[in-house]
Amino acid sequence: MKALTLIFVILIALLQYPLWLGKGSWLRVWDLNRQVTQQQEKNEVLILRNETLNAEVRDLKAGRAAIEERARSELGMIKQDEVFYQVIEQPLPVPHPPATSKVEPTNP
Repeated sequence: MKALTLIFVILIALLQYPLWLGKGSWLRVWDLNRQVTQQQEKNEVLILRNETLNAEVRDLKAGRAAIEERARSELGMIKQDEVFYQVIEQPLPVPHPPATSKVEPTNP
């Protein structure tokens, strides 16, 4: 009777092995689901970026305002009879504390 129980335990263990550690195991399925979730998050970010770029391309094709804005900001271009003022911000000088001189007494 003990031998029969041992044979059934070994048989059950052999049947459970592929479920937990084999090629299509639960651990592998869990890991693949995690990878799919990560890839879906990356894809969402890339889809948003692509939509932004597509909107920019449509704007550049349709109107002159976007082209004019890029010419002004990136190329520094101005319209005819337009006055261009460039403001250059300089950092304020940092005031230095007045130098103090200490006179040490001398010993003769």
